[in-house]
Amino acid sequence: MTHPATSPTTAHALFVWPAKAAVSRPVAKAKIYAHAKPSAALRALFVEQIESITWAYKLAPESINLPAKPEVPEIEVFEIALKLPDVSHSVLRCIDKAIPFPILFVLRQDGKSRPIAAYKRPSNAASDQWVLGDYHAAPWQPDNLPRHGLPFALDLQGLYEQLLRQHLAVPARAGETLRDQLDRLTQLQAKQAAAAKLETQLAQEKQFNRKVEINAQLRTIRSELQALAL
Repeated sequence: MTHPATSPTTAHALFVWPAKAAVSRPVAKAKIYAHAKPSAALRALFVEQIESITWAYKLAPESINLPAKPEVPEIEVFEIALKLPDVSHSVLRCIDKAIPFPILFVLRQDGKSRPIAAYKRPSNAASDQWVLGDYHAAPWQPDNLPRHGLPFALDLQGLYEQLLRQHLAVPARAGETLRDQLDRLTQLQAKQAAAAKLETQLAQEKQFNRKVEINAQLRTIRSELQALAL
């Protein structure tokens, strides 16, 4: 099943979650602290940035009728009401550390929502540990935009990968695995940072020969960026 293309009048990476999957249970910050053991500085960020945490939905075999996989036994949807316009990734990472399942976060503030998530998988080294990647977020969007239903999937792992792809800044290539897509996005971000650094150097450089050299490097990086983005 092909997912509809995003448009300015349709929410991106925000979904109509199945009613049967609703949990709607508040999550006390103290419970997160007890499991994740955050530092005092990180606890201070929780207090400063987060108004409340709600375990909104649980996507599991019994709630959405899809079989579990060892990599994805269930998927949690957490809604976080913010005090500030954004949240530190270290705060999200602390919550992820406390919950032994993949999580899709939905940040909420002033009538807008922002989906954000990191790819989370069981560790190959220890069965009770999870490996967490970088966080990827869709833009802030008004809550009154129409939302998609869940994409078609054969199991929870397939559903998780499709939902997570909706957060990524570059579309998947034909046949590209989620891990390969994430690796390509990491390369793209590194090249973008390198290009920005060269642009700063170019603006500050006085010598003509050096400017020519920097411009040549920029052309190479921009060509690589274009290839990675396709």
